[in-house]
Amino acid sequence: MDVLWMIPLLLLVPLLIWTSSTFAFYFKKCFYVAWMMLLALIAIPLCILKSGGRDIENMRIIRFLVRHVKYFLGLRFEVSGWEHLQTQGPYVIISNHQSSLDVLGLMEILPDRCTMIAKKELVYAGTVGLVCWLGGIVFINRKKTSDAKSVMADAAKTMLDDQIRLWVFPEGTRNQRGDLLPFKKGAFHLAVQAQVPIIPIVFSSYSNFYLRKEKQFNSGTIRLKILPKIETKGMTSDDVSTLSDKSFNVMRSAFVEISDSVTHSNGPIRH
Repeated sequence: MDVLWMIPLLLLVPLLIWTSSTFAFYFKKCFYVAWMMLLALIAIPLCILKSGGRDIENMRIIRFLVRHVKYFLGLRFEVSGWEHLQTQGPYVIISNHQSSLDVLGLMEILPDRCTMIAKKELVYAGTVGLVCWLGGIVFINRKKTSDAKSVMADAAKTMLDDQIRLWVFPEGTRNQRGDLLPFKKGAFHLAVQAQVPIIPIVFSSYSNFYLRKEKQFNSGTIRLKILPKIETKGMTSDDVSTLSDKSFNVMRSAFVEISDSVTHSNGPIRH
């Protein structure tokens, strides 16, 4: 008898998702956060058993556990340019950053021995923060430039010593304005210092299915375009600005191209 009262509730939730875009927005957002926290809780003991603690190899476990989440949210990924990730040795991946949903695309294509550079605040995000630490994520204090430079210098050394790859969001913050924000220089200093290539990856605009201000979160397709690598061999710190501008221009062109194509295939959100 105690369970019977839940039946109307279980029927009401799908009805509200179907009829109220605002309810669907908050429900999907809350579900996404709660499910990721639960997955992190599962991942923590698995990572400790596999590697004994903090180790980049734990990203394999995290990647495996997260890859199904897209289905719950009604999202689909279309990836092009896979051949550009078939690069041996260390490299720096740079991509645009629109929301926490980027994690799903990141895990869709994350290469082996690759982890991220993320804001320091993430380490305090409960089980997610702990599993990020176990996955070898490099945390950076964006408010202290001297600390950020020191972390990047250490990261460059680690890349070469441990033969790892690092994923960086050069915009430095989430951006849903329908364009790319100017790039911060940290990722490019990192690549030049380590003399490793940069591989740009572009996420199409989420605006055809996800609008935060308008409280819209529908099903949709995200296109990921992996662009040809940009070499940094022989470059010095004097070349960083030129390298940053070149990367920005090729990524912006790709962003416009794939965002237009995905909007035409999905259609815009209806208000």
